[in-house]
Amino acid sequence: MAQSADFPRRVVVTGVGAVTPLGDTAEALVLALEAGRSGVRPLENSWAGRLNSPLAAPVLTPVESRFTKLRRLTLDRVAQLALLAGGEALQQAGLDLTGEAGLDCGLFWGTGMGGATTLEQAYMESFLDPAARPRPTTIVAFMANGSTGQLGIEFKIRGPSFTFSSACSSSAVAVGEAFLAVRSGRVSTALAGGSEALLTLGVMKAWESLQTLARPVADAPETSCRPFSKDRSGFILGEGAGALVLEEESSARARGATILAEIIGYGNTTDAGHITQPDAGGQSRAIQQALRQAGLTPSQVDAINAHGTGTVVGDAVETQALKMVFGARAGQIPVSATKALHGHLMGASGAVEMVAALGALRRRTVPPTAHWTTADPACDLDYVTEGARSLPQLDVIMSNSFGFGGNNAVLIARRYSVVAP
Repeated sequence: MAQSADFPRRVVVTGVGAVTPLGDTAEALVLALEAGRSGVRPLENSWAGRLNSPLAAPVLTPVESRFTKLRRLTLDRVAQLALLAGGEALQQAGLDLTGEAGLDCGLFWGTGMGGATTLEQAYMESFLDPAARPRPTTIVAFMANGSTGQLGIEFKIRGPSFTFSSACSSSAVAVGEAFLAVRSGRVSTALAGGSEALLTLGVMKAWESLQTLARPVADAPETSCRPFSKDRSGFILGEGAGALVLEEESSARARGATILAEIIGYGNTTDAGHITQPDAGGQSRAIQQALRQAGLTPSQVDAINAHGTGTVVGDAVETQALKMVFGARAGQIPVSATKALHGHLMGASGAVEMVAALGALRRRTVPPTAHWTTADPACDLDYVTEGARSLPQLDVIMSNSFGFGGNNAVLIARRYSVVAP
């Protein structure tokens, strides 16, 4: 079993997985983003007519069909998504955790609300029928760590496990904390990521009341989320899951694993200002922390995956934070905001967007900030608005995730080379 090291270990990614509104694999996500294909669409649920903004980015893959009826009794949709994404990542990594390896693998998972579908169903049944009795599996299906527990059971991960819930930064925190655990020698491998499934009437009505959801564009609803554009009006809720296998470099090389990238930096700060309003100071501190840990200067970041939700305040504050850190060079770094295409996946966003960022790193092509139409003086950076952009010198990429509650998580990855730069 791994022990604490006197020096930090190199941490590499050997597997990725994703189930999103753009497809049921990580590769499908990366290719769809490059093509600028939107997963946003009008909801077809029976209750969609009760919404003022009846748009969402649902996963179209028949997720339930991947599990037996008996297995589904304890699995909320959020856990089903987690198992599919986690399974893809572990399969790509070629890890068999059923033996001794499972004892030295950590599990780090993020979610904003856990089993929202199960919880809402239990409430609806109980409130509408005084004699109703919730299913015996209700608690284990909706509890926040349900996905974490199911991942451990499914893949025999028997090392330390953690569930992180910090709103939109949840799974970025999970990946960052997994990185620290492998880097320090606490574990030799880790499955990290997050899942979210919030497309229920109660959750969507609650987001509507907060006035953060995008106004539908009548003639082109799939373009309603417009990050950094002057006419932006909010985000579109989505669902999905993203997973990464992190591994100590020498271990990965010893077993002949294909190394996809190296994680080199992670920053995490708290705004301590307002429960929903973001703070450029807190965000910039997280970026600076990640750069310091990576041993990089601001001049060495080649591309940025922005949090970029499409809200008026959020996009302007993130722009300000990037300027605070990168100075005059901020306007020269390509910035992509992929939530315009796959929706805001809340607790799953950070992991899914890190999978996308690693795909961009591998292909040396950054996805577009889709649906941008008009320049905003408060958002004046290079947002890759023309479509996917080829970057021959793309070697370092940064991904931002900022959550309600004031949590800021920033991850930095580098193209892997046997000899560290």
